[in-house]
Amino acid sequence: MSKHALIVGATGITGSNLAQHLLAEGGWSVSGLSRSVSPIAGVETLKCDLVDPDSVRGALVGLRPSHVFITAWSRQETEVENCRVNGAIVRNVLDGLQGGSVEHVALTTGTKHYLGPFESYAKTQPETPFREEQERLPGENFYYVQEDEVFAAAARDGFTWSIHRPHTLIGCAVGNAMNMAATLAVYASICRETGRPFIFPGSPQQWQAATDVTDARLLARHLQWAATTKAAANLAFNVVNGEVFRWKWLWPRIAAYFDIEAAAYPGVLNPLESQMADAEAIWDEMVRKYGLQPNALSRVASFWHSDADLGRQVETFNDMGRSRKLGFMEYQDTTQSFTDAFDRLRADRIIP
Repeated sequence: MSKHALIVGATGITGSNLAQHLLAEGGWSVSGLSRSVSPIAGVETLKCDLVDPDSVRGALVGLRPSHVFITAWSRQETEVENCRVNGAIVRNVLDGLQGGSVEHVALTTGTKHYLGPFESYAKTQPETPFREEQERLPGENFYYVQEDEVFAAAARDGFTWSIHRPHTLIGCAVGNAMNMAATLAVYASICRETGRPFIFPGSPQQWQAATDVTDARLLARHLQWAATTKAAANLAFNVVNGEVFRWKWLWPRIAAYFDIEAAAYPGVLNPLESQMADAEAIWDEMVRKYGLQPNALSRVASFWHSDADLGRQVETFNDMGRSRKLGFMEYQDTTQSFTDAFDRLRADRIIP
């Protein structure tokens, strides 16, 4: 029997990889709620303002999805506003679906569930590896608000749910705030072009400590698995590659891909936002020189977000035991996560 997926945020790094995966698997039709049209053949785009309940309701008229995947969020100035806006996104979508067709809702959040919101990010050190049963942190966190909206709608409408908590998504996407692969690719490309040293921008703790990341393709497979596996219903899951590494090991491997040397780590923070403060004109010239797609630097790289991840002063890695016990055994090599994303960015003429 064919399944119908509604992907909220279908053009983002998570949503686009999920759409590609479901369509390649077969047996799925895919509709996407997003601000722009999905470039993926086979995705029915439904454009709306996710914060406006009337706009969402209008876009969903007549739609009867069997599975809903919520992968969208909108960054606001304060966590109070993050909670208000991002809670509304989930509520508007689930309130706008009528007819009782929904069997399962999957919500993608992330490791800020354990580390706290941007305003107090990584100010405490929860025990590692992070496990899904750990208590929520005190204070505002829009991930918690989104979860509660899913729980309330599930109790009302009778669908099952799953929560997915990836850590530092790696994949090919443009215009996505969370895409570290594109950010580091731009940074390395500028260093190669200008001769600047390729310096790890993060903290000594991140340079030395164990950590992990999540390949967007693996996350897509995990989303489908949980949405279609009875034993995975009504549970939260960490979703990472399954490989723990240290940045001091990975950094020279990224440098080697771009045929540059990894600079010696100076032992202090060197944020990308500071290093790249003058890079806009350099990037524009590189776009012209190499015939790249005409993307502004701010659309390709999100220096602030990678600075937040790499600047943490606490150890951060996740346990995958819950998924393994229920049968999800997939693994992704982390170096290949980055190099595959770099290959795609080059093939698409995003980077030189």
